[in-house]
Amino acid sequence: MPRGRRPSTGLARSIPLGELRGATVTLSNFGIIGGRFANLVVVPPQVAIIGAGRISAGVIAHRGQPAVRRLPPLSLTFDHRVVTGGETARFLVALKSNLERIS
Repeated sequence: MPRGRRPSTGLARSIPLGELRGATVTLSNFGIIGGRFANLVVVPPQVAIIGAGRISAGVIAHRGQPAVRRLPPLSLTFDHRVVTGGETARFLVALKSNLERIS
């Protein structure tokens, strides 16, 4: 989403079609219909697809103590002809870190 665009335009599905073309990563929210994980398919010219499953409560370690948090299961599929497993692992770690900061 371009800088300055309000998130409400995405929610209202009012982003012009031309701005949705040319992306390299697709985001899919299959969790809204109840799924947790998925076998995602990359459709060229996309390079990767990230899917978010249904968020559920889970226990994690937080500052050395158990804590209940909302956990979004993520599925990631990528084209090995374009990126390596190491690059996608670093991307997933960065995504996880960003999600943790906003929660």
